[in-house]
Amino acid sequence: MPLTERIDCQIPATCAGMRLDQALAELLPAYSRNRLQQWLKTGQLQVNGIVRRPRDRVMGGETVSGDLAFEIETIAVAQNIPLAVVYEDADLLVIDKPAGLVAHPAAGNRDGTLVNALLHHAPELAALPRAGLVHRLDKDTTGLLVIARRLPAYTALVEQLQARAIEREYLAIVNGLPVAGGAVEAPIGRHPVDRQRMAVTLGGKPAVTHYRVLRRFRIHTLLRVKLETGRTHQIRVHMAHIRLPLLGDPVYSGRPRLPPGASPSCIEAIQGFRRQALHARRLALAHPATGQWLEWQAEIPADLAELLARLEEDADDKGN
Repeated sequence: MPLTERIDCQIPATCAGMRLDQALAELLPAYSRNRLQQWLKTGQLQVNGIVRRPRDRVMGGETVSGDLAFEIETIAVAQNIPLAVVYEDADLLVIDKPAGLVAHPAAGNRDGTLVNALLHHAPELAALPRAGLVHRLDKDTTGLLVIARRLPAYTALVEQLQARAIEREYLAIVNGLPVAGGAVEAPIGRHPVDRQRMAVTLGGKPAVTHYRVLRRFRIHTLLRVKLETGRTHQIRVHMAHIRLPLLGDPVYSGRPRLPPGASPSCIEAIQGFRRQALHARRLALAHPATGQWLEWQAEIPADLAELLARLEEDADDKGN
């Protein structure tokens, strides 16, 4: 049987002048633009009670409504891959993702992904967009992720994410010594030359990252980072943009930076850390069914804890 969902929403004034399908893609990110176009063409989605074409321009303030139907699609094969479950109920699943686990099957990663693991743990996720994943973490970023288990929960959580109501806090070790914390507000889009990378670009989507200094070492700093938006590679790109690239980041950081006169154990820890030093430590949100405020924290993974210990040791040895 097809899955159905009722949609009633209003196009914000900020979308004025956009194509209808473009505005809906911003407003309803849970669904692909192709799917939205199909719903418009078949009249399942209407604007002010009228069937409109995907290319029609919007003024802002229009009401979009409809009963959407789509068939359940198996997006990947279920695989028995262990998951570190932090919280679970009928609506939500929160996991602590390890380094090295890719979110979705793609070229080069057809299986062994988080989605494969989720479908084994909760087969009903095959019915949801993106297998219920509300947000993502990069392959080598560790920490907390929330997954919706029912369509109403998915819709509610995506709305919270769009309203910037979900709190996401990270620990990051960066190369460099910022004087104080601050905020980076710079749009992010595809790199104009290297399409595998992201970059700060004028044509990008708005992105805001807040950071605070927790501990300065000799040439590295431990930061607490909070996301206001959630663009691809956002923390990695923004930190590199202000010349504080993440330690170990193979894409945005360049060669490892070593403190002068560092001990062999410190050098080994830095050179051996071959992923971005980034951990999603805290996640907080309103439960999509009850409205109760929930909060979780994930312990620092062993490799990152070892790196911090060696940096601390090095700083203490040199009197920092």
